[in-house]
Amino acid sequence: MFTEYEVDVMIQDPEIQKATFELKKDFIKTEAPYLEITDVDFFSLVMMAPTVGIALANGSVSLFEELALNKKARKLSKGGYFLKKDPVVYSMKYLIKNYSIWEDKFFGVIKLAMAHSFDFEGMKTGNGGDDFDDSRYKRAVMTTPYIFIRFLASFFLSEDEDIISSRSIVLKDYEKLVDIGHKLDLDNIPVYKMFTKTFDVK
Repeated sequence: MFTEYEVDVMIQDPEIQKATFELKKDFIKTEAPYLEITDVDFFSLVMMAPTVGIALANGSVSLFEELALNKKARKLSKGGYFLKKDPVVYSMKYLIKNYSIWEDKFFGVIKLAMAHSFDFEGMKTGNGGDDFDDSRYKRAVMTTPYIFIRFLASFFLSEDEDIISSRSIVLKDYEKLVDIGHKLDLDNIPVYKMFTKTFDVK
């Protein structure tokens, strides 16, 4: 997953910074009038949106999922908030409450961040994903830009999961993962298509 420093570097891009500020202003005005959060921490909240979406696949967030989300959010917060209220964790409660309203807006900022972080269009070329092969997938992960792998891991994996390993997932969560990948325009990227085949759907 991303570190607070990687998030900080991304938001220094003027276009990402502007888009984040505009979304934050809209979110606070519409959803959380008294929310106090920096642009960097709000961008961390934006980066949490895919993970929140998967947690909500069943319609609500379980206690276990809430604890996992809070842990990930604290990792992304700028500075230490262990002894006081964490702004990303706190603002995430508002996002969870009306996720369907904000999902596409948050994903718009994420797509902008990805477009400014790697050659998005260039990564859509090449073979892979249709006929899954484990060794080819591992090779693709090794040769794919590091930052793209960071996006995938941050969106779809927990902190202790390895991107090259297989893992179990329930059907509803998997369907939401695939839906999010489609909304983020990832489903034409070979390494992402191979990644989706590493899940054992229950």
